[in-house]
Amino acid sequence: MGAHSPYRLIISGGGTGGHIFPAISIANKFKERHPDADILFVGAKGKMEMVRVPEAGYKIIGLWISGLQRKITLSNLLFPFKLLSSYWKAGSIIKKFKPHAVIGTGGYASGPIMLAAARHRIPSLIQEQNSYAGLTNKRLAGNAQRVCVAYAGMEKYFPKEKIIITGNPVRKDLLSIDSKKERAQAHFSFCSGEKTLLILGGSLGARTINESIISHIDKLIDARVHVIWQTGKLYYEQVKTQLNGRDLHNIRIYDFIQIMDMAYAASDVVISRAGALAISELCLAKKPSILVPSPNVAEDHQTKNAMSLVKLSAAVLVRDNEAKDTLVKEALQLLFDTRRCEELSHNIAGLAKPHASEEIVTEIEKILTNP
Repeated sequence: MGAHSPYRLIISGGGTGGHIFPAISIANKFKERHPDADILFVGAKGKMEMVRVPEAGYKIIGLWISGLQRKITLSNLLFPFKLLSSYWKAGSIIKKFKPHAVIGTGGYASGPIMLAAARHRIPSLIQEQNSYAGLTNKRLAGNAQRVCVAYAGMEKYFPKEKIIITGNPVRKDLLSIDSKKERAQAHFSFCSGEKTLLILGGSLGARTINESIISHIDKLIDARVHVIWQTGKLYYEQVKTQLNGRDLHNIRIYDFIQIMDMAYAASDVVISRAGALAISELCLAKKPSILVPSPNVAEDHQTKNAMSLVKLSAAVLVRDNEAKDTLVKEALQLLFDTRRCEELSHNIAGLAKPHASEEIVTEIEKILTNP
């Protein structure tokens, strides 16, 4: 393909798993088709991409950048300096690496590098995960050749002629979890046949979900259900301390679950935030899900994401401010309601877009050969 193989790509995005994992999926798929491609990631110093990307086998350079806080903080006062430093560094990365294309998956780290790409007339593609477009991506869309989205109706944020609906790229190992149930239960040392609840608060954790589970942990212990619980790094020690002395032989607690396919395969019901990537994974995993949208996100977009499933009887919604009272009760009810689980599982599976990474890579190839 094209005269300038081997290709050099820069992929940028980060801050949360929602921006990082799609970026890694796109890189993996591009490498599958172009094994000799040179792929460089650009992220934000001190954020989780600086760990997760090297774990996935890619080089990453960190920019000194952060988002604007809503109140006056030292970080805000430093913001203009960080911005200038990042634009300068992004420009020098582009000059040195000479990418054939730049891909942005959102998050503030992708701003400087996408603007530097535009300045150097390098073709670019944006991947927007949410039904509500992030600030960085909205601002950058004017310069990009393509905008790959996961939801219909995105022309209110982006130029219509640039939009392609591809779905969100997710980890390939989620495509075959149906056959892994027994192996997964053994992996967590669970005896087969017991109901299993998977609790996910996103890559950084979710305080409300953790507190709701802690306050009703006895109900889960009494019901003899198995629990796989990702607390997030911020809450892990606190959760362990608060559960000290409880009978946790059916409960597995992690700060971060590395092998997500096993966690999904072992579970019967999933409690999750309603970030776009989480929802895309739940659709592929075909899991009956209880969504607890985070109220602390721009334009309440997690509630919008969740409602798009609830309307189709593809998920159950528990609002953040009601979770402490109702979350565990809803989870136990659902775990033992086979018919409702089958209905939710069937409906959510119909929303899956398993080929998102392939379609996005095809679009990248188009801008590489015909910028």
